[in-house]
Amino acid sequence: MTQPVQPSDFQKRALTLAQQRSAPAFLQTVRQQGLDEFGQIQWPGRKTEMWKYTTLRPVEAFANAGWPADDVAADGKQLASLPELDATRLVFVDGLFDGAASDELPDGVRLFSQADEAARVVLDQYLVKIAKDIDPSRRNLFAALNDAWLTDGVLVYVPKNATLEKPLYVVHLSTAQAAERVANQRLLVVLEQGASADLIEHYLSADDASASFVNTLTEIHVGDNARLSHTRLNLEHEASSHVGAVHINLQRSAVANGFTLAEGGELKRLDYQINHCGEGAELNLNGLYLGRHQQHVDYHTTIEHRVPNCTSQEVFRGIVGDKAKAVFNGRIHIHQDAQKTLAELNNRNLLTSNTAEVDTKPELEIYADDVRCAHGATISQLDETALYYLQSRGIELPQARMMLSYGFINEVLETLPHEGIRTALQKRLRQRFVEEI
Repeated sequence: MTQPVQPSDFQKRALTLAQQRSAPAFLQTVRQQGLDEFGQIQWPGRKTEMWKYTTLRPVEAFANAGWPADDVAADGKQLASLPELDATRLVFVDGLFDGAASDELPDGVRLFSQADEAARVVLDQYLVKIAKDIDPSRRNLFAALNDAWLTDGVLVYVPKNATLEKPLYVVHLSTAQAAERVANQRLLVVLEQGASADLIEHYLSADDASASFVNTLTEIHVGDNARLSHTRLNLEHEASSHVGAVHINLQRSAVANGFTLAEGGELKRLDYQINHCGEGAELNLNGLYLGRHQQHVDYHTTIEHRVPNCTSQEVFRGIVGDKAKAVFNGRIHIHQDAQKTLAELNNRNLLTSNTAEVDTKPELEIYADDVRCAHGATISQLDETALYYLQSRGIELPQARMMLSYGFINEVLETLPHEGIRTALQKRLRQRFVEEI
């Protein structure tokens, strides 16, 4: 007889918090299903494979946390910006929409709480469905928590053969709080046949931000022959904890180009789940992660090749120093019917101290015989020969170390489609490496 699950203290508090925030009536079913599911999932421990190298103690510290105040208490317009970016800006402060700091919502972009009848039809058809299109044994319990905490979110709907006029820049800002606070963020993107959109998600903290826990879930449907550009930046304060997931379904001949960058925090766990659902779908996913001090960053990616003639190219690089820890788990699953698949995964890591740690696990699971697949992972330190060469040319050792570290990731940075973001990140990361000298 199966023993009933005993919820953790955090789970008990999370379920209580879910009852303290109201939501539109049409979201109640989703919330209730999330409540039921989250309360029945065993809290992960070291023996849970998906969390083997990542402890949830930083999240458990929020067992007594509460919601932020109901009004926006900071100037989101001043604090949250990439000024070089020409885009439509939506700003959320501690989980709450800041209309004063945001641009006017373009056609097809709506808050869940302001959804009209047509938007509710789209929400009913796609919300939750994409995130649940996954092997139940691999479903992240924090996706269920996001459902349970759901009170609002952003819907991006681009109809057939249309293009979102400007990139959509969604900013999530965490600010200083007198006590520990939690926030919930939700984004649903639906691109119909032949549609295209450019999306940037940016998570950051105010300079004086205290401890916070943010739980995020992004669901994306890319229809037949549709094109998606998706950039996700996790640049929060070092004391922050963030658990996030991106779920993408690719239909026939759909193309998705993704870029993700994460600086470490108390805990940062990011899951990518991409499903090739239609023949000819194409995925290009590039990622960077950086950890220092005692930070922790964990990327788990899963690419499901379910149908023939699809491609996926995945490149992740990490730099980890001091006593920080990074985890990368990249899984490619080739189903029996997915003949003529081309799939490649490459993960390279650079350790800049003897006390840093990286746990990397590339996985290939292949059930088709006519495929071209490759995967690899490396963990190394700075090349002493290269350091000596730079020093022999008159470059001081600290500057040489900075140049090699920056060069290790700049090739991936150059894949960013937005010059403004690329320039801002290159400046930020150069300064970061200078500070570490």
